[in-house]
Amino acid sequence: MLYIPSFFLQPDTKKLEQIDGLEEKLAHCRQSMEEVDLKLRREKLSPEGRKSLERERNLLMTKADNYEKELSALHKENRKNAALAVSVGLLIALIYAFWTV
Repeated sequence: MLYIPSFFLQPDTKKLEQIDGLEEKLAHCRQSMEEVDLKLRREKLSPEGRKSLERERNLLMTKADNYEKELSALHKENRKNAALAVSVGLLIALIYAFWTV
């Protein structure tokens, strides 16, 4: 019987929680951007009010870009870890197969 240590089979929950948290932050940020855009389009604003909302929108866009970059990096790291786990599993299976032959 082939024994594979459980740490090869369990996902890195810390990374998954980070990914989930960033996705939630990104969704909230995008929702806030939509609300600001809606206010900019529909409401009559003073020049100062418009400028303030545009600054807020720019800040939210910067935050969203940063969240997307972080998410991209975490997804990439997650894919590499998954590929490594599969590779180690296959290596163990090959060693076991040759050992028992």
